[in-house]
Amino acid sequence: MTQQILMIHGGNAFKTHEEYISYLQNKEFTLKELKFKDWKANLAEDLGSGHEVFTPRMPNSQNARYAEWKIWFEKVLSLLDDNLILIGHSLGGICIAKYLSENTSAKKIKATFLVAAPFNTAGKHPLVDFIISNDISGLADQVGQIFLYHSEDDKVVPYSNFKDYTKALPMAEGKIFIDAGHFHQTHFPQLVEDIKSLN
Repeated sequence: MTQQILMIHGGNAFKTHEEYISYLQNKEFTLKELKFKDWKANLAEDLGSGHEVFTPRMPNSQNARYAEWKIWFEKVLSLLDDNLILIGHSLGGICIAKYLSENTSAKKIKATFLVAAPFNTAGKHPLVDFIISNDISGLADQVGQIFLYHSEDDKVVPYSNFKDYTKALPMAEGKIFIDAGHFHQTHFPQLVEDIKSLN
């Protein structure tokens, strides 16, 4: 039987429209960046047969709002089978954590992987409405296993966010990296290995 995996990617969130416009005006690109294929794009191939990876484009990912992502997440979730695996990178990670801490999933979840996820509580992190309460036991109650990945040198989501997750989810298996940054790499062998190790 094919193992379904739903991957929610990262994004940006801004307090005001002006901050968003400023970001767009000041963001610099290189041609190499525009051709780069990261681990999320390579995950299905790296996992091989027996795995089916879904990576929906989330609404307005450059200026994300949780209410919009929640609608999209629920629509995609409704199409999948029970015993699926959830993976969230960065903003995608907090989206999954917030959703499962506040809602009951319509599908049975085998495992959840949060990669470099912000732990955003009111007044702590500038992610507008991607705010989760300190009590995220609702997430733990709905998944078989929880894996947390973070790198100590992450300049996008500080390492302290990982510590917040491990405190709130003591049953989670934490994977600490030293120099992986925000996990902008072409392959993610540790994640692939952990997914394949699931019963």
